[in-house]
Amino acid sequence: MNIFISNLNYNTVESELQSLFENYGTVDSAKIIMDRETGRSRGFGFVEMPENDEALKAIEELNQREFKEKVLNISEARPKEQKPRSFGGGGGGGYNRGGGDRRSNW
Repeated sequence: MNIFISNLNYNTVESELQSLFENYGTVDSAKIIMDRETGRSRGFGFVEMPENDEALKAIEELNQREFKEKVLNISEARPKEQKPRSFGGGGGGGYNRGGGDRRSNW
């Protein structure tokens, strides 16, 4: 089961997150999401646990628990939404979209 954890202390590292969840069972991975520009934590992450019963127990016992001076919000992760790819801003393209010289002889 993929578990979503928010309101993480910005100083939390992945090994600490993994250790916290290992108290409830096997952890396949622990990932803290980092800001691309600053390289700092964004305050949320994901833990993957292969056994659903262990994962549910971890969610039940750790949700709203204080960890590193922050109260954690923990739930089963929802699948990532597939957003349509956008290529540029709104409106149509084309030549001479306003402004500029309109002396064309089309």
